[in-house]
Amino acid sequence: MSTEPTGPGTSTTADVPGAAAPPDARRWWILAVIGLAQIMVVLDATIVNIALPSAQLDLGFSDGRRQWVVTAYAMAFGSLLLLGGRLADLFGRRRAFVIGQAGFALSSAVGGSAATFGLLVGARACQGAFAALLAPAALSLLTTTFTTPADRGRAFGVYGALASSGGAVGLLLGGVLTEHLSWRSTLYVNVLFAVAAVIGALLLLPPHPAVARTRLDLPGTALASTGLFCVVYGLAGAGSHGWTAPRGGGLLCAGVLLIAAFAAWQGRSPHPLLPLRIVLDRVRGAALLAMFIAGVATFGVFLFLTFYLQHTRGYGPARTGLAFLPMSGAIMLSAMGSGSARLRKVGGRTRVAGGMLLAACGMAWLTRLSVDGSYLIEVLPAQIVAGLGVGLLTAAAMNLATAGIAPGEAGAGSAVVNSMRQVGGSVGTALMSTFAAGATAGYLATHRQPGPHTAARAAVEGCHAAFTASAAIFAVGAVLTWFMLPEGLTVGRRHGRPAEHAASEAVRD
Repeated sequence: MSTEPTGPGTSTTADVPGAAAPPDARRWWILAVIGLAQIMVVLDATIVNIALPSAQLDLGFSDGRRQWVVTAYAMAFGSLLLLGGRLADLFGRRRAFVIGQAGFALSSAVGGSAATFGLLVGARACQGAFAALLAPAALSLLTTTFTTPADRGRAFGVYGALASSGGAVGLLLGGVLTEHLSWRSTLYVNVLFAVAAVIGALLLLPPHPAVARTRLDLPGTALASTGLFCVVYGLAGAGSHGWTAPRGGGLLCAGVLLIAAFAAWQGRSPHPLLPLRIVLDRVRGAALLAMFIAGVATFGVFLFLTFYLQHTRGYGPARTGLAFLPMSGAIMLSAMGSGSARLRKVGGRTRVAGGMLLAACGMAWLTRLSVDGSYLIEVLPAQIVAGLGVGLLTAAAMNLATAGIAPGEAGAGSAVVNSMRQVGGSVGTALMSTFAAGATAGYLATHRQPGPHTAARAAVEGCHAAFTASAAIFAVGAVLTWFMLPEGLTVGRRHGRPAEHAASEAVRD
């Protein structure tokens, strides 16, 4: 198993063709530990959502404050990812992984026992901060543990399945726990996940020595964290109060300017938080764009399909979670199948673009939803088709986005992948909320007959608008990635080459 080099940009033997270290015999057990951590981070973005009504009734906070339970986690996670990834590079990936797990578990326990709204929101913010350390550490461990194309394909298939289906799993688990135990159990369950993952990490992961002590890029950290915070917070405000409100548009503009200043500073910094060569490679840039588009087009769908099932169709929390099982199964099936020898021969470009087209078809099917239609006809086929597409594109894009990153920069590269997905989800939620609100208001303006059926029909019109936008985004993404990715691209056998060369030198089967 490769370890960190002695200095930034230095290659290990795994980086030299013909001198690669033999695969770690325990790598599949390590994958189980990494996967446990990943699913904990991903499902926590949705597991609390379904428990919010119960938590609101218990703690007595208003509807206007309810979104902060979700937003606090998203803001801390999204704004600190780049810092968390660089800390994993500087101080060791195993250390970062264990600290992230322990901190996440402690924050979850505090949130589960919270007696006030403020303590619950604070605990959720701390969860997000530790997740920002844990998520890039986990992905960078995966990148440096699996070093052959066949192993990488299978490992990233499993990881992509967990990353893509974690939201749906969170809805199912949150529904079951809320209905049969309490909303607090949706937070306490993380302690069990974390204990198992920490024990596995201490037993299986060899120590990863830190890179030669270099200074943390403090100006870059401040610019990146503040910029990402403004973007995520601004998007949350835009989704609730409109794009022209100061909380939305003003913060978004500030965030974009800060991120632009961060990019300019990274080209001059002696110890950059994010070396620009990681993101300027053509193949990696296209894969990161695919991750962003997948976040934009997918995250909002979970929100609006959940809203439809619970508020329009009257499903309970557990039944809503069960209704998402087919999508989770389809995602896992296609993501793990993406790493098979047969599908690897298809090529990365076809898998990414083809997955987006499948997902677009599934989203387009959801525009047929009605107030009282059949789940088996209107929802189930769409979930399966969309799930197959999302799993296929996510596994391939994650693999391509992390291939070729030097071990000493694996944390930073992994943080970028997570950041694109997280920010994409925030963008998607805000966009879909805006489209849905406009369509709902438009229907009510033209159908003035009061009554529950009119309100339900207006809500369905809002869902149609969100799903139409999602289908269009996936379709545009398919075209963009098809032309950006080289023909016949596979994740190359030269994945250990320096980051500025390897991804663009991915080879054909």
